[in-house]
Amino acid sequence: MPPEPLLPNEPQDDPESYVGLAQQDAEDRARARGWTAVRSLAPGTVITMEFLSGRLNFEVKDGQVHRAWKG
Repeated sequence: MPPEPLLPNEPQDDPESYVGLAQQDAEDRARARGWTAVRSLAPGTVITMEFLSGRLNFEVKDGQVHRAWKG
């Protein structure tokens, strides 16, 4: 699979680097690194599939990030 393109309003940051962090630490780090929107979700949360450049999503279980992705 080709790498994801870097879009405007999107910092050079690897979402995988947030996996394993505590939710608040991950959210604080993402905002400090320039993500314009940070969204934390419980596993299985129903969300729309629109892509928003500059947004970082976290799937959080028991206060810890288990998955992170752009958009």
